[in-house]
Amino acid sequence: MLISLLLAAVLACQTAQAAYVTVTVDGQELPGEVLAREGVTYVPLIRLLDAMGGWEAEWNQKERTASADTGLFSLSVTERRSHVLANGYAFDTGADVFLYSGRTYVPLRSVANLLGAEVEFVNWSTPIAVSTVPALKYTEEDLYWLSRVISAESRGESLLGQLAVGHVVLNRVASSQFPNTIKEVVFDTKDAVQFEPVANGTIYDEPTAQSVLAAQMVLNGTRVIGDCMYFFSPALSQGTWIRENCTYFTTIGCHRFYR
Repeated sequence: MLISLLLAAVLACQTAQAAYVTVTVDGQELPGEVLAREGVTYVPLIRLLDAMGGWEAEWNQKERTASADTGLFSLSVTERRSHVLANGYAFDTGADVFLYSGRTYVPLRSVANLLGAEVEFVNWSTPIAVSTVPALKYTEEDLYWLSRVISAESRGESLLGQLAVGHVVLNRVASSQFPNTIKEVVFDTKDAVQFEPVANGTIYDEPTAQSVLAAQMVLNGTRVIGDCMYFFSPALSQGTWIRENCTYFTTIGCHRFYR
């Protein structure tokens, strides 16, 4: 009982120090209180789900967990965790989920990205704009090769890491510097083999279930690493050309990503 009271007091104190900001989703203001503290914007999960896809959330009091079905994957969000689950696979949110005024609050950027939206911070006096990313028109062949390159390049990585690899492939498809189909990007050899699994044959291995989900999510709008088009694993490669010619963006698991 004492621990619960102390936790409530801490959250109340933190919330009291938070700023209130405005968020729009596809041009419509998100209802409910939006909180910003320590550089992170938090929104009520149920409001975000409704605004982005009309999805409904259920609350399990015993597990302290909110859950929803997005049509593509099941989402599970547990209080005081810094990750959420997509079909049971952990996706790092970078900050803890918490309860405030009887609602589950989640870090906006990471959860919106997971659900298939981009988030643009303008400034404190104007809205933070959330824009849903339309699902791509893709074929079974697209899913086949994307899931395989994700699995072969990042088997054992987190869902976030696998989404990032898939995102790089789609960024290349959209770029005039690379071929314009997923298969052609995967097997591109214009400036040498682009993906090691093509050279060692693991591109043909059966993909993991998580890799298939990651491919489906990326094709349906999940975006996690901006405009990055390169990555390498320092444990397997020096990445000399990438380091000398590209701008470092972030590290996820074993991979470093570059623009």
